[in-house]
Amino acid sequence: MKIRQLQHLFLGSGLVALCGCSSIMTHTGGQEGYYPGTRASYALLKDDDTSWGLKPFVALDMPLTAVTDTLLLPWDAFHTNNSIRERVEKSEQKNLATNSVIPPAAP
Repeated sequence: MKIRQLQHLFLGSGLVALCGCSSIMTHTGGQEGYYPGTRASYALLKDDDTSWGLKPFVALDMPLTAVTDTLLLPWDAFHTNNSIRERVEKSEQKNLATNSVIPPAAP
């Protein structure tokens, strides 16, 4: 009886730990916007390069990712992204804009 309960406890805690993987990964990876985990899961499902073995796991995780994204919606609404990646991309865009205005020096 105790072994059965322990097995159920481990199985349940393992399932909870795996819920919303895409949402957690996208929020820690610096993606902005609303529902980034759900968008990432959808992109994996419709991508032809995604392995056929991975697609069922992504499909099973997608509803749980949507729930996690919904719970993290206030964070997304008030969070501004100041990650290094975002700052580098903005700097590169500014440099490209500056370089397009200034013509290159003649040799």
